[in-house]
Amino acid sequence: MIDVYSAATPNGHKVTVALDEMGETYNLIPIAFSQNEQKSPEFLSMNPNGRIPVIVDRDNDDFVVFESGAILIYLGEKFGKLYPQDPKVRSRTLQWLMFQMGGLGPMMGQANVFFRYFPEKLQPAIDRYQKECRRLFEVLDSRLRVSPYLAGDEHTIADVANWCWARTYEWSGVSIEGLPGLSRWLDELAERPGYQSGISKPPRAPKPDDIVKGAQSIVIR
Repeated sequence: MIDVYSAATPNGHKVTVALDEMGETYNLIPIAFSQNEQKSPEFLSMNPNGRIPVIVDRDNDDFVVFESGAILIYLGEKFGKLYPQDPKVRSRTLQWLMFQMGGLGPMMGQANVFFRYFPEKLQPAIDRYQKECRRLFEVLDSRLRVSPYLAGDEHTIADVANWCWARTYEWSGVSIEGLPGLSRWLDELAERPGYQSGISKPPRAPKPDDIVKGAQSIVIR
């Protein structure tokens, strides 16, 4: 059994979408940001960086994995799903996964901060990160105009990782107009059952009283 410590964020959704697409059973343990649970000693003992998601593989000596990209690779290798066996296709999968981890996620995260959350409207910062997000969307589009999925004909963890971020483009204040490859891919993956279920868990912004620290868990099939 895999324990998944997560919250309703793009990085958190990567893990639940991947596991739901793989058809694997897991134990979902929501982390309440409102209670700063990700900074608790218990959580920091699993991930000293104090960020979700984290998984614990109860079938592998309670092995802990943090960082969403590393978790996707671990799950792909463990279950042999969404993780190509062909070395070239697997390399392309990892290349596009790193694209999301090093580019798309951080840039969209910064766009969100300055566009949505920062108390002052710093237009140069907003423009800088929104333009970079749009550029990265264009990179995705250039690939998806010629390929059904990022790694080629095979749906992989790279699609999961990039989709969970790219789908939130409106929240970052970035348009995807004129990007047909990206739009087609976003729409097609949104119809897959694992994607639909994966982004619904855990519920967004639970109230503090909804979660008993260290106790609540939900078995997902």
